[in-house]
Amino acid sequence: MSLRAGVIGLGVGFQHAVGLAQHPDCDLVAVCDRDSAKRAEARTRFPEVKIFETAEALLEESELDLVCVASYDDDHADQILRALSLGRHVFAEKPLCVRPEETDEIRAALERHRHLRLSSNTVLRASPRFAGLKGEIDAGHLGRIYAIEGDYNYGRLEKLTEGWRGQIPHYSVMLGGGIHMADLLLWLTGQPVREVVALGNGLASAGSGFSGRDYAIALLQFDDGTIGKLSANFGCVEPHFHRLLVYGTEATFENRRDRGHLWRSRAADALPEEVATPYPGVEKHALLPSFVAAILHGSKPLVDETDVLNAMLLCHAIDRAIDSGYPAAVESLQLERATLEPHHA
Repeated sequence: MSLRAGVIGLGVGFQHAVGLAQHPDCDLVAVCDRDSAKRAEARTRFPEVKIFETAEALLEESELDLVCVASYDDDHADQILRALSLGRHVFAEKPLCVRPEETDEIRAALERHRHLRLSSNTVLRASPRFAGLKGEIDAGHLGRIYAIEGDYNYGRLEKLTEGWRGQIPHYSVMLGGGIHMADLLLWLTGQPVREVVALGNGLASAGSGFSGRDYAIALLQFDDGTIGKLSANFGCVEPHFHRLLVYGTEATFENRRDRGHLWRSRAADALPEEVATPYPGVEKHALLPSFVAAILHGSKPLVDETDVLNAMLLCHAIDRAIDSGYPAAVESLQLERATLEPHHA
């Protein structure tokens, strides 16, 4: 019993291809990329795999069970929708898509094809440090969570000013990067967000060819009263980092580059417990094993369809709040899937 898998896009997708090729329950049978150099590299690394130039050719000419979509962000929606229409399970790089109407179309396609699985690569859930923190929160060791802050500090402004992202009209740094922290905050709290207020600017990239926002920040009102802060910062002058603060009535957690700090006392001379579990400590394809298991055995993946769509809806609401200058309501959903039978290849 194995899944025939294909990968669209060989940037970060190359790492997904490696993960699938190494998985005992997968056969990597097809990959594609527009770049001839990347196709040549794939031909050397995966000599038995069919190499295509276009996603359309891969989707139409390959017998696949699972498709990894790792193309440019604005190509995701069409490729995901086509894969679902052909009966393929989909693992997509983040963001799932770039426009709210595309999110609605993918949601509708999942409703039509309730036996198919979809996930997205919000990989921070697999980080040992954040997984351990989730266990601490769920066990009640931080007490009642009343505030949480997450900053996606990308520190790679050139990705906007020189790369393909900057060529996408109205490119959203919240969708393109902040969604990692959006998903993390939703997962850690276990609560939906009801409303957001948000601001943004493009000052760090002013004078470049990029005309969008390179910074976005939002305040979140969770359903249970918890307050959140979420930002996406592509222009920060520091290396890539996921800043996280979790405030509970019994303890406070702070993520640092070398290790986490867990404070359990307000005393002036108190010292934090050091959390030395690895951060980020994950491969780019770390979510694939749980997704493959979900397809083959009907188990719950670490990131399921509901998780993916709710993170997207939160980011869309933040962009809407920035554009309008007014608070934006956030839709939250629970997407029901069909009772899944184990996959038979």
